[in-house]
Amino acid sequence: MTALQKLSAGRIYLILAALFITSLVVSNLIFQKFFYWDFFGIYRFEISVGVLPYPITFLITDTISEIYGKKKANQVVTLGIFASVFSLLIILLANALPSVPWSPVGDEVFSNVFGATAIAVGASMMAYLLAQYVDIYVYHFWKKVTKGKHLWLRNNFSTFCSQFVDTFAVIFLLSVFGELDWSLFGGLLLSGFLFKALIALLDTPLLYLSVYLFRKKFNLKQGEELPDSESL
Repeated sequence: MTALQKLSAGRIYLILAALFITSLVVSNLIFQKFFYWDFFGIYRFEISVGVLPYPITFLITDTISEIYGKKKANQVVTLGIFASVFSLLIILLANALPSVPWSPVGDEVFSNVFGATAIAVGASMMAYLLAQYVDIYVYHFWKKVTKGKHLWLRNNFSTFCSQFVDTFAVIFLLSVFGELDWSLFGGLLLSGFLFKALIALLDTPLLYLSVYLFRKKFNLKQGEELPDSESL
């Protein structure tokens, strides 16, 4: 691997990490709005808008796992935790400061929108941490079993497992803390998981495309990871 390729790989990793962290933090900030989506009359999804950017994080960790390896994938997950905690501290400070009378957004409105963020971020971080490590572990388990073949299998199987863990844990914790009524638990769990599973299926071509471009750029064989990725 040339010095130029190593520099390029490092820059691309930073871009992927930035997209991952942004998707994670945004999903925690916008979670309080819920919407419905009638899927061709087959099923009516009722889910939080916070799930919209969240599947992107699993696509990115699968891409990093495939090209950069398990260590770099775990590294970006840890960075996401720090970013979530940092954003939470900023929101808590902003919520504690009193607004002036002419402020376009007053204390009550701000608190209604972001007041539950502390609990949401806490619940999300615990679920996210567990789900992402499950995703990475299962992904590399199947990569080893299939000897680097059948990318679609490890991508979807790892994502299905991790997304169920994530959806169950988040909804369970939000219900325990009183942010959601228990009567909504079953419906939100089913809608959230089915939606994420559907997105996982739809993003499989994107994973194949990104892996193809990486392999072409860095002359990687099937199942091969970037050498010396630890030093990127």
